[in-house]
Amino acid sequence: MQFPLISRCRKIARSHEESKNTKGKTLTIELEEFPGGPDIFLIVAKFCYGFRVELTARNVALVYCAADYLEMTDEFGEDNLLPKSESFFHKSVLHNWKECILALQSSEPVLPRAEKLQLVSKCLNSLSMMACTDPSLFGWPMKMYGSFQSPGGSILWNGINTGARIRSSESDWWFEDISYLSVSLFERLIKTMQKRGIRPENLVGAIMYYSRKHLPGLGRWRGEQGGKTRTVASFSLSPATVDQKVLLESIEKLLPEKKGESFCRFLLGLLRVALILNVNQTCKDSLERRIGMQLDLATLDSLLIPTYSDSDTLYNTGCIERIVHYFITIESNLTAFSPSSLEMQASPSPESLRKVAKLIDSYIAEIASDANLKPEPVRALAEALPDPSRSLHDGLYRALDIYFQAHPCVSDKEKEELCNIIEFRKLSIDACAHASQNKRLPLRVVLQVLYFEQMHLRSALTGCLNTLDGEIAPTAAVAATSLGDTAGEIVQRDGWVKFVHENKVLKVDMNRISSRVGELEEEFSKIKQEMKTVTKSHSSFSSPRLIARKFGCKLVPRPSDAQPESLNRSGSVERARRSLKSRHSESFS
Repeated sequence: MQFPLISRCRKIARSHEESKNTKGKTLTIELEEFPGGPDIFLIVAKFCYGFRVELTARNVALVYCAADYLEMTDEFGEDNLLPKSESFFHKSVLHNWKECILALQSSEPVLPRAEKLQLVSKCLNSLSMMACTDPSLFGWPMKMYGSFQSPGGSILWNGINTGARIRSSESDWWFEDISYLSVSLFERLIKTMQKRGIRPENLVGAIMYYSRKHLPGLGRWRGEQGGKTRTVASFSLSPATVDQKVLLESIEKLLPEKKGESFCRFLLGLLRVALILNVNQTCKDSLERRIGMQLDLATLDSLLIPTYSDSDTLYNTGCIERIVHYFITIESNLTAFSPSSLEMQASPSPESLRKVAKLIDSYIAEIASDANLKPEPVRALAEALPDPSRSLHDGLYRALDIYFQAHPCVSDKEKEELCNIIEFRKLSIDACAHASQNKRLPLRVVLQVLYFEQMHLRSALTGCLNTLDGEIAPTAAVAATSLGDTAGEIVQRDGWVKFVHENKVLKVDMNRISSRVGELEEEFSKIKQEMKTVTKSHSSFSSPRLIARKFGCKLVPRPSDAQPESLNRSGSVERARRSLKSRHSESFS
């Protein structure tokens, strides 16, 4: 009974020779660390005793390693198991996508010996070559859904590629199959594909697919994806057991330096899961840096990362602040010859700065209702961006106003510190009108808003008058020289009508602005009277003109000093001014 094993297996034969001098009738041989276990040893035994053994993609790697362990070479029998399994592996496995995936996955229990025999590296090279080549060229007939097709989706007729596609996708047909590999094998396969020269877009797509399959927390960040048709290999593969923390730390190292809206959303989802799993700090910093390099492509909902620590706040504002700093500093340090800057600009463009500023203002407005949010994080976020990034400060004013409304206990000093971030000269007229009547703002801030609002109105009046004076003469000249063919007369006649219409609109705007100026003068007179009563006890500051001069405001005559004609007209104009005041407040709100 022992003769067939001894005649085929060199390792067993050597152990038998060494045990001849031992006393006893029973020969005991211990095969320590036998690859594959009892099932594979049964296949080896059947082969030695002459039974028919069927090699498949699932067992060829295990049988190959077991034959190598037992040293079943041709020296111990013609057509022995080691050369037989080696021949099957090279002829039937390496040239077939499905068989190669199955063999690679089944080699994980004997990975060290499979590495030594170069089975893993050969499978990885073969898979990377087939992934970057049109799979229809290999002519693999696969019966799927009632029609023959190759893994690439080309319809086959008698094994001949017809060129007709039954899939909408051409480059992602292999994503599903490789998602069944373990993290270590998947990482090695991606690196092999990178050396092979597969496009980064395809590699990123495969990484995103693998991550979303094994990290359920990324389900929220899954984009619009059509139903993917899986190949035959996927139906016969068993899911891999994945440690999510190890997976995320490994995936981060595989990600290329790339920009894209879906990719940025995917990175923010990875950062959210990384905070939940509490991965190492290096991984977190790298994800924040990658996000900061493309923050202008992010959306508001993806930035709302909750706080998973013991903090009282709902959202992780510190993480967003670091991302903003990465956007300002890291990207500006990229050089043109760096491979990581192929799809990135040398520095943040003005358009990118404006997008990020608008995004951060919306973010502050969204988190402002958090009852536990302190003024310091709000100020840090607002000041993280440089001044040129905001052409208008309406968004920042709106965010701070929401914060003041949700936090009535904030002191006037803290409010003034936050309001100092706003440049009031960059507020629109509607924003100034709203701020001048905002009871949540400190009095000092309201006076500054009134001053700049008056400057806005004066500039608008001056511009309107200059526009009218400058356009009347050219319009008349155009009308006088309109002597030409029929087309020219039509164009000039239309231009005259257009100028007349614009002049009417400008006159209406001037009347509205004049009413607003009068309204502001009345409001400022009231403020002057209130300030006079407050400072009445201090003789050195009893004059309201000194106080107005201190704040840079110019006093206008009181209604009591006006002429009788103006007093008679004030009653008829009062209702128009009140209606205009209400319209300004409603339009901004």
